[in-house]
Amino acid sequence: MAPSFRPLLLLLASLLIMQTMAAEAETCTDCFIHSRAAHYPNSDEQGTDSGACGFGSFGATLNGGDVSAASDLYRGGIGCGACYQVRCTSSNYCTDKGVTIVITDQGSSHDTDFILSKQAFGRMAQNSDAAASLLALGVIDIEYRRVSCSYPNKNITIKIDENSNHPHYLAFVIWYQQGKRDITAVQLCETQNFVCKLLDRSYGAVWTTTSPPSGPLTLRMLFSGEDGDETWVVPVNNIPQDWKAGETYDTGVQVNG
Repeated sequence: MAPSFRPLLLLLASLLIMQTMAAEAETCTDCFIHSRAAHYPNSDEQGTDSGACGFGSFGATLNGGDVSAASDLYRGGIGCGACYQVRCTSSNYCTDKGVTIVITDQGSSHDTDFILSKQAFGRMAQNSDAAASLLALGVIDIEYRRVSCSYPNKNITIKIDENSNHPHYLAFVIWYQQGKRDITAVQLCETQNFVCKLLDRSYGAVWTTTSPPSGPLTLRMLFSGEDGDETWVVPVNNIPQDWKAGETYDTGVQVNG
């Protein structure tokens, strides 16, 4: 081979390697992403009961209180209920496992992706002394990745909003969203004639409709994955005809994919 061609071949080989690495980075859904995290400044160990996802007091204790607000990952409410593994990067304080949190609120601080509950923030540490040191720092470097949500012995549950007014206005929030996919659309269908109505995402994880369908209602939820896969899930149990504000209804299904 003529020596003049070697630099060109080396350059082409380098470009090919870079393109391969870029393609792998784009398709890697389990890779950790570097960012920063803070914790709620209030004295509560768990999350807030007034989060932007609409979970109310349930959102403060969901996942045992290991919850977080998100900035870009809130995604206009689509990110509500998503689970992430978050771990800090200092070998002096942090474990490799970190903590698994659920998004229940929206917010950012000092260019962070997460504002964790104090409890979750401390769980990233190796021990109680390290946790105290992390909390004193306030904002730390972390890495995170999306993981599957798991709630053993819990089905996806519907909580009817207190402002609902039967039969004129229906609003509800979805509890115990499982798996690693987003709920991107919700329909309510009459069980007798199968007429369906697409609901509006009012905010966060709250879905609403005026003039809801009548009679017992079947719920349909569209689960969408990062790979573009979409699946409509129809629960086993119906929402009763005489649904009431403030009540919760077990859908009878778990979605672990």
